[in-house]
Amino acid sequence: MNRPVLLALLTMTAAASALVAALPATRAAPSALLLEPDEAEAQLARAARESRRAQTRAARLTQDAEAATEAATRTAREAAALAARIQQAEADIEVARARHAIVRGERAALTARLAQKQEPTARLAAALQTASRRPLALSALQPGSLKEVVYVRAVLDSAVPQIRARTAGLRADLDRGRALEADAARALETLRDSEQTLRTRRADLAAVENRQRIASRTARGAALREAERALALAEEARDLDGLVERLDDIAALRRELAALPGPVLRPKDMAAALVADAAPAPAASPSAPPRDFQLPVDGRTLLGFGARRDSGLASTGLVLAPVAGAQVVAPARGRVAFAGAYRGFGRIVIIEHDGGWTSLVTGLARVDVAVGETVIGGSPIGVAGGRAAPVSFELRRDGAPVNPLQYMR
Repeated sequence: MNRPVLLALLTMTAAASALVAALPATRAAPSALLLEPDEAEAQLARAARESRRAQTRAARLTQDAEAATEAATRTAREAAALAARIQQAEADIEVARARHAIVRGERAALTARLAQKQEPTARLAAALQTASRRPLALSALQPGSLKEVVYVRAVLDSAVPQIRARTAGLRADLDRGRALEADAARALETLRDSEQTLRTRRADLAAVENRQRIASRTARGAALREAERALALAEEARDLDGLVERLDDIAALRRELAALPGPVLRPKDMAAALVADAAPAPAASPSAPPRDFQLPVDGRTLLGFGARRDSGLASTGLVLAPVAGAQVVAPARGRVAFAGAYRGFGRIVIIEHDGGWTSLVTGLARVDVAVGETVIGGSPIGVAGGRAAPVSFELRRDGAPVNPLQYMR
């Protein structure tokens, strides 16, 4: 057997040993370690879908902000667009973590295969190395050794093609290992870039929200009085359903007052009023939810609408598991009826929408809106506490819970 073949086999064995030792040592994203392969695949698909949706919302809201003529409207839409881009960055981070978890799983399987192939290949290489270092002249001086060398050389001549064929798979595994190392490095680089993008967009949103607060200082007195009334209702309500019902009653009363006729018309306007009264009234039709309706936060669904809770009661909304500090936005255009802490539910936000619709978001770590504030779909309303503190979302029409997913576009 010639020395180039021996050297090639020895080099291959050393490379396999080095790769087996190096693969587990690569730094990983902390959260990716907790994902099983099936869970990582599901998270990758979900996060990629949420990233595309957030990107579409951000583009639409940016166009609306550019088309707005009033400063307040433009600022509100800019904040909503930034919140959508924050959600896109959060989804991109989840995509990178899922991809890294998938690569880690493939690398673990490859490491196991290389470990199985390493031992017999190492023994073969050691034997070949010993044989290659034994001079032929020394073998001739030992009785019987020359005959053995001839037999060994004959066996090796027929075995070398087989060795090359069987180690072809090992070479392919080594190439695959190097490709996985490159994939893991790219996933980590994408993760770092997405995290930097997220920090930048959060800083931009904080600046926009600060401008909003400065612009709304003149209306702060009325907002504080309304917030105090909402807190008083929260103290009086026996549970969350009671609070929502009280707020719904107040909203209904507000709509009735707004629908009352205006001042008495002057005589010259009576003819026009009679003509208007003679016109047939439009038929009442059930109102649809707001057109800009969306989920308030991205995350894995822990409990769906109608599913049984541990207590045996059916769920009246969705329970979502977002990442820690995830951006939470208004589900649709409306008016904030309650914003703050409520016993047993963390910080909550209740928003009144047109047509008797109400949305309820609970489990927030921070609330960024105030009672009486008008929001648009996608406006930032707070941040989530993480998977250990899931966010619940309910959509109600005239006080009755409905499945929000049937209104998702």
